[in-house]
Amino acid sequence: MDKELGNMLTRAQMIGLFRTGVDAADPRAAVHDALTATPLHVPQGGRVYALAIGKAAHAMMAAALPLLPKPEAAIVVTNYENAAPMDGARVMAAGHPVPDENGLQAGLAIQKILARTRKNDVVLVLVSGGGSALVPAPVTGLSLSDKAQVNDLLLGAGLDIGAMNAIRQHLSRMKGGGLLRMAAPATVQALILSDVIGDDLRAIASGPTVAPIATRDEVRALLASSGLWERLPPAARDALNRKGDTTPLPDAQNRLIGSNRISLAAMARACEGAEIASDKLIGDVSAAAAQIVETVRQGGGPRIALFGGETTVRLAGTGRGGRNQELALRVACDLDGLAGWRFLSGGTDGRDGPTDAAGAVVDGDTLGRIRAAGGDPAALLANNDSYHALQLAGDLLVTGATGTNVADLQILCIDA
Repeated sequence: MDKELGNMLTRAQMIGLFRTGVDAADPRAAVHDALTATPLHVPQGGRVYALAIGKAAHAMMAAALPLLPKPEAAIVVTNYENAAPMDGARVMAAGHPVPDENGLQAGLAIQKILARTRKNDVVLVLVSGGGSALVPAPVTGLSLSDKAQVNDLLLGAGLDIGAMNAIRQHLSRMKGGGLLRMAAPATVQALILSDVIGDDLRAIASGPTVAPIATRDEVRALLASSGLWERLPPAARDALNRKGDTTPLPDAQNRLIGSNRISLAAMARACEGAEIASDKLIGDVSAAAAQIVETVRQGGGPRIALFGGETTVRLAGTGRGGRNQELALRVACDLDGLAGWRFLSGGTDGRDGPTDAAGAVVDGDTLGRIRAAGGDPAALLANNDSYHALQLAGDLLVTGATGTNVADLQILCIDA
């Protein structure tokens, strides 16, 4: 992307650069390259089972099937936006970020398939972000309603993704290595597209093919210290008070094939003068906004700063939005009227929270546009109604579902 320092990227150029990052996480290319470099080895007499879960599941399975011996069974579980029929595989669509009945049925379908495996069989598992909600598989005694209530509670509590997944793992039969136990005695090989900052495999889709993040004792302590234990459904507390499976977890071959860092590097290469400022823009969205605002106020332009990460939002209102939209609106509020900057924040999956937007692109005139359209920016922000605010400004970033997910990408342009 051509760029002369001293001239800010236009809104269209910023969106193009964001798409460069999304394209670098193309799950089809990542799976193709991985299976071409290291073909799946199946012992004599063994059969292949192929499972794909997550927002990128459809694209990952489409790339894998031509490179595999004909699978005994193949199943794809993905979000509604990315679901489509596929020759050679059963595709199941389910709810995200809140689990639904279709996700419950998908979990049962996977469990039924894995019950058929034998010693020489190989299970190829294609994992991407979003798999945790898409395949809830609640433990005995926990209903889907209980699971959804826990998910809502965690999403609104401001916990980071690692903490949320640590809790979810102990409420699921599949997460935290549960899929490995279901697949035994077959061999499990997993190709993983990371949506987690730092690429901790235990946290991606709540780690179906790796050991859990924390023990049940640690999870109970975390919930207590966060003030969430008593707010859990009684069935969830009962499940967490039970003793877990103490038998050794079966081994698996886990390979990371895509990540947020790879996307940031691709963006930096594509735009002259761009630099990666941080690949860990995480934690509470207000703190992340303060980091962006401070970068702008420090000046030192012209500058194009790239960020990657995944923030959290503490819900206090009843409005609609997502972490990227709220981050962008907070930055716009703090820099209201200040010229010479533009900021994009977007989710690489194309969906930010329960909205049709990936995020937003804001500048020093964003709040002026909101007010001109009859909105009160401060009131909208206080109600966590960033979607409505940014819609009034015409600043929403709408890409549609991308078929991948490597967390969030941000672009900050500062003029001279």
